Amino acid sequence: MSKVIKIKKGLDIKLKGTAEKVTVQVDQSALYAIKPLDFVGLTPKMCARPGDSVKVGTPVFFDKYRPSIQFVSPVAGVLKEVVRGERRRILEVVIEAQKEPDYEEFSSGNPAEMAAETVRETLLKSGLWPALVQRPYGIVADPDVEPKAIFISGFDSAPLGVDYDVILKDQEENVAAGVAALQKLTKGKVHLSLEDGFPVSKSFANLKGVEYHTFNGPHPSGLVGIQIHHISPINKGDIYWTISPQHLCLIGRLFLSGKLGTDIVVAVAGSLVSKPRYVRTNMGVSLIPVLKDQLAGDSAEARVVSGNVLTGTLVEPDGYLGFYDSLVSVIPEGKYYELFGWVMPGLNKFSNSRTFLTWLRPKKIWDIDTNLKGGKRAFVMSGQYEKVLPMDVLPVHLLKAILADDIDKMEQLGIYEVIEEDLALCEFVCTSKIEAQSILREGLDLMRKEMS
Repeated sequence: MSKVIKIKKGLDIKLKGTAEKVTVQVDQSALYAIKPLDFVGLTPKMCARPGDSVKVGTPVFFDKYRPSIQFVSPVAGVLKEVVRGERRRILEVVIEAQKEPDYEEFSSGNPAEMAAETVRETLLKSGLWPALVQRPYGIVADPDVEPKAIFISGFDSAPLGVDYDVILKDQEENVAAGVAALQKLTKGKVHLSLEDGFPVSKSFANLKGVEYHTFNGPHPSGLVGIQIHHISPINKGDIYWTISPQHLCLIGRLFLSGKLGTDIVVAVAGSLVSKPRYVRTNMGVSLIPVLKDQLAGDSAEARVVSGNVLTGTLVEPDGYLGFYDSLVSVIPEGKYYELFGWVMPGLNKFSNSRTFLTWLRPKKIWDIDTNLKGGKRAFVMSGQYEKVLPMDVLPVHLLKAILADDIDKMEQLGIYEVIEEDLALCEFVCTSKIEAQSILREGLDLMRKEMS
């Protein structure tokens, strides 16, 4: 039994609308999309054109500076449109699906018996390589670099977080094959972190060659970056890779079947969802069938987020699911102003401090909207960030070093250990309404540019 690592700092935000543990099949969408913006550091270059027929697994674009990293169609059909933004930046590659799937063929077999190069090439050609995320910087892993270790978080502690027992139901064989494939990519260990106090999922039990860890504590204990910090902190020059359990399952299925299976299970949750539940759909799906008859009230009053409410991406109700997301969150918009809101008793207001009397109700389930509740101002040195970040990092000083473009200070203050999701709680509790995640991304991009 692994030693329990206790996380004391953090904050659990209990939101109304947690998905019920049932899975339903939704209608097939007419449209699917791959969004280059999901992949940090990517410079996409198209290798298919509008009007081209594609199969499941057919490459549609690749990384201009790392051409071996390909991004493929999640469905069979016709490439309908390439949506571009400013300076012709590619925002979405939209594919119109056909009724019957047609698959590209890839190498199949037991990955434990394959050569490491075969495993690597299969992942690159299938389009599943981007599932591997590199630390530091939070970018798509470099196939020419071998990581020191690979980390998987087996639980989600974020608000409305998914239950991997539901997502990975009856996927034990695929998960085991996925782990075997990862073991071919590193001479180091494959680490799997589980939540203390809950039975181990069948999909995660008795995996060979995996080092188990157990975590106890509030969010962000389920974030892989926090787990890495407490297991094997990242030093300058260290390269680690991370992967989500859902993508791990897809990798295993790829090797066992020789086909790219893109069907996934996604949670639809939030206070504005009429029936919070899990749905079976495909990667890159349009949210129209996913949210069909699910939005309670006027859709204009709902904020739809691909991912969780702290780190997800704002999308329209007819937008598309992000590559890394297994959750669609729907919460109320906060388009209103409060006069002297801070002097009122706040009997229905969430607060991390004891500003309002609601601290006397720690078990309350909240229906929080997106209201900013205040204006932007200079940093307030209150120690708020440190209370919710269980790392030996000084977050305010790090953000100031980034704003000053002080690379030496950024290194000394631990920028290699964090990506945006690690500071999401800091941004949530911030009195000054500082956009900590976007500032951190600017710093990470600067570091990557200077160190390359």
